[in-house]
Amino acid sequence: MNISSEAFVLGMSALGAGIGMIAGLGPGIGQGIAAGQGAAAVGRNPGARGEIMPTMLLGQAVAETTGLYSFAIAIILIFANPLVKML
Repeated sequence: MNISSEAFVLGMSALGAGIGMIAGLGPGIGQGIAAGQGAAAVGRNPGARGEIMPTMLLGQAVAETTGLYSFAIAIILIFANPLVKML
């Protein structure tokens, strides 16, 4: 059974995009932990809410960039696939 090189590249690109989307799990777990710890910290010391919340939100925004980058790469691999043009 012969597989064309274009079909092989498309298949491997889809596999790579799927594996790359696993990177979306990390930010989700990290943000959940950060939100829980932030809520616990505000519960222990409500007066520090003004310092805790912005720091927590900044940390969540930085953590989310990993998931967004992996999503962008997956979309490029699936729809724009620059590797097929190299064949």
